[in-house]
Amino acid sequence: MAHAVVILAAGLGTRMKSKLPKVLHPLLGKPLVGYCIDTAFASGAEKVVVVVGHGAEQVRQTFEGYPNLSFVVQEQQLGTAHALAQAQPVLADFPGPIVVTQGDTPLTRVETLTGLVSTMQNQGAGMALLTMRLEDPTGYGRILRDEQGQILGNVEQKDATPEQRAIREINPGVYCFDASLWEKLKLVNNQNAAGEYYLPDLIRIYREAGQKVASIESKDTGELLGVNSRAQLAQVEQVLLERLRSHWMAQGVRMIQPETIYIEPSVELAPDVTLWPGVILRGSTRLGEGVEIGAYAVLTDTVVEAGGKIKSHTVCEEAYVSSGADAGPFARLRPKAHLEEGAHVGNFVELKNARLGKRAKAGHLAYLGDAEVGEESNIGAGVITANYDGQRKHKTTIGKRVFVGSNSVLIAPVTLADDAFVAGGSGINQDVPEGALAIARERQRNIEGYVKRKRGQHQ
Repeated sequence: MAHAVVILAAGLGTRMKSKLPKVLHPLLGKPLVGYCIDTAFASGAEKVVVVVGHGAEQVRQTFEGYPNLSFVVQEQQLGTAHALAQAQPVLADFPGPIVVTQGDTPLTRVETLTGLVSTMQNQGAGMALLTMRLEDPTGYGRILRDEQGQILGNVEQKDATPEQRAIREINPGVYCFDASLWEKLKLVNNQNAAGEYYLPDLIRIYREAGQKVASIESKDTGELLGVNSRAQLAQVEQVLLERLRSHWMAQGVRMIQPETIYIEPSVELAPDVTLWPGVILRGSTRLGEGVEIGAYAVLTDTVVEAGGKIKSHTVCEEAYVSSGADAGPFARLRPKAHLEEGAHVGNFVELKNARLGKRAKAGHLAYLGDAEVGEESNIGAGVITANYDGQRKHKTTIGKRVFVGSNSVLIAPVTLADDAFVAGGSGINQDVPEGALAIARERQRNIEGYVKRKRGQHQ
């Protein structure tokens, strides 16, 4: 039977010291609670309900368009049982098991959720919960068991005796309940030190109803790491990064000093990709087989086909680099930059909405914006396409085998036909015919004795 998942994400997150709702803080490019939502659906959940509080509308907008995802609001922070009760209108008629997770524990595994569901069903229990043993259980509710090992209840740290505080088995707050959950939630009271409605009180309520309470123990102590501060966010991010690095190295990716490489879960890598230290890979970046990314390069939403090469300190955003093409070092490929096969972009060259044809070259110190460069053309040092007239952008079209000399300015809109040759230092504002030489600069004059006369005036 399919299950539903309720994610409790209504906490204020005051320790984050931020105007952004805690559950929306980015974690490797994805909102914190996004991991919990994706894990819920990956576990086979038919419905997912997120209980939100602070910044509810912002959270809703972030996840607009997710099918089978609902949001409910906990207006007052009256405890975890009260938070769960807000999901009743959405799930009151849901017949299957209901899993409850926390919205600030993004490392929870799919296998944990499916394990709770199967454990509850296989043991004929009314509820099942995850437990964990910690060397330092401070801050967590402790699990109380009888001599036969059956769970008797949970005691919060605020209410625990010194003997109970010595218990190392804790309750991290992940549960599975049968369909009688909503009736039993009404029996939870707030007679405790915090005056809150505690979800773990359901252990006692289910037992008093004669139903079994089952449990599974997680051996991964990092799985339930919660995020309540910036430091904890960094700690969780480190765990996720280690998982991703290990995954991709197992798939044949070479990482030199892997601990320095930042990679987001949305990135795709092929075998024999090489990543040098300090590389940052973000968004929908995709690297083909044998691609090499140099030290401290930053790629966002960029595709590099098999055999492409990005050299050190190069920044690429929404760029496309074909097989055998290369860019850098210190190049910048802005959105819609496209290098065809064998094209070369060198140091301090910037491309924006520009395409370099096969084996075309822009070796250094050039700006190509809103431009198309034909195959085997050569763009000299210091060349600029002046694409903006103060109101609109205009296109520069450069044909095949064109040579543009150093320090030339191509004032768009302008077209250089195939095999054209532009002399260095030219300011080109008219089209250049096929095979023609274009020179647009003042004729040089040498004035003999000028320097001596000039210096003599100042003596």
